[in-house]
Amino acid sequence: MPKQKLKSHSGAKKRFFKTASGKFAYRKCSRSHILEYKSPKRLRTLRQTGYVDETLQDQMKHLLPYA
Repeated sequence: MPKQKLKSHSGAKKRFFKTASGKFAYRKCSRSHILEYKSPKRLRTLRQTGYVDETLQDQMKHLLPYA
């Protein structure tokens, strides 16, 4: 009997992606609406990609085994 495939976590699939260097990255929240009162500096920092901490890399590999 063939080995069963692992399932990816559907919530993590939608939120995280793997970079070319092997790190897990995500898009920052709070960029979709109510942008008038947010300062330009805050919006600039929200534009940047967020990276998952090194201590959580093993957990991310379990959530996204084929990423």
